[in-house]
Amino acid sequence: MKVWKNSKGNRIRASDKSLVYHFCIGWLLLLFVAVFLLLNLRQLLVTDWKDFNLLHAGITWTAYNSITVLIATGVCALVVFLYYRYGYDRIKRLLHRQKLARMVLENKWYEAENTKDSGFFTDLQSRSREKIVWFPKIYYQMDNGLLHILCEITMGKYQEQLLSLEDKLESGLYCELTDKTLHDGYIEYTLLYDMIANRISIDEVIAENGGLRLMKNLVWKYDSLPHALICGGTGGGKTYFLLTIIEALLRTNADLYILDPKNADLADLGTVMDNVYHTKDDMIDCVNTFYEGMVARSEEMKLHPNYRTGENYAYLGLAPQFLIFDEYVAFLEILTTKESTALLSQLKKIVMLGRQAGYFLIVACQRPDAKYFGDGIRDNFNFRVGLTKELQDLNADTIRTDIPTSVTVTNVLVWNGRFYRCLRSRSACKRGRTDTGSHRKLHRDRSCG
Repeated sequence: MKVWKNSKGNRIRASDKSLVYHFCIGWLLLLFVAVFLLLNLRQLLVTDWKDFNLLHAGITWTAYNSITVLIATGVCALVVFLYYRYGYDRIKRLLHRQKLARMVLENKWYEAENTKDSGFFTDLQSRSREKIVWFPKIYYQMDNGLLHILCEITMGKYQEQLLSLEDKLESGLYCELTDKTLHDGYIEYTLLYDMIANRISIDEVIAENGGLRLMKNLVWKYDSLPHALICGGTGGGKTYFLLTIIEALLRTNADLYILDPKNADLADLGTVMDNVYHTKDDMIDCVNTFYEGMVARSEEMKLHPNYRTGENYAYLGLAPQFLIFDEYVAFLEILTTKESTALLSQLKKIVMLGRQAGYFLIVACQRPDAKYFGDGIRDNFNFRVGLTKELQDLNADTIRTDIPTSVTVTNVLVWNGRFYRCLRSRSACKRGRTDTGSHRKLHRDRSCG
């Protein structure tokens, strides 16, 4: 995550506890006075200010003055409406800064000393007043739909609190944590703000430049985060999600291989496109053919005149290949032990070796139990999606794997159209949304691992 080169953002101070009130009163009062004076400018110009005496000025309040007050009030109300309508983000920034200041003050994460103030009359009993002598350095900035909050780490007694602000920030600011990064002397929290505004329709889901756009600010970069695992119960939306991916990939030069052991919705695509299979033998042959194609392409890439070490298939202008496997677990259940072992072996090789050659695996199932993903194959699905209709259908094992914390992996939960992406680099969840389903509440597994 970035650290701002020019500015860390707005410093949160103790005085920000009433920031919204001070901002509104200050600017509205200034605007009211300015409008009132402007409407009474003629009267002000004809007034002899040199000999003006407030006690003997004979100022009278006229109906015109009452009208100007009403006009000034109306202008203020109009400005408030327009500002709320078109400057909502600015209001939210003020609210966020105010909440951060109150969070520190109410939790007493500051140092203060009591000072005695006797006032003008020295014989009266002095009053004790709290004076803040140290306030934690917290910076706030909103940038491209993301909130960046930096907290200075001084190894003081409030360090543990500042290092674990995830829950407070998510619930208090109504945002979703996308990343938590430790810098030299600072901890940076990055949160996704205004999820609804970042939604896109299914028609806007496009695949380009090695990535599949699912939201305005959420792209599955399958070139760098290959292979997707999609899981969810019956009626959770797996098929429609796969159809959305297929539609987007069909607009590109990608080659698709679709397996549907239940001979259901995806199998119907066989009437309009090639490489769609639903019988056991055909599906096994398809997996073997897909693997053999991957091996052949890897060898051909080595012989390509433009081949360069470290570059992938896209550098050579080759088309990506996608094997889309629906109801994966259901298919394994109908195989014999020998057939199941052989299939897992082929899929493992595809997952391990397919990225550079442009061979990608997309697997959908109801439960991604470890017994169906032997030899750690599940850990190599870098993009994971969980779909469910009801809260109790979601299990933490949907996305939990034993991956070292130093490895960066992107996981995604999709709750009836809402995307939750997890970054393994000391992160929690990132949430966005698309128009693929209704609005539901999500109880997220906090480990996200």
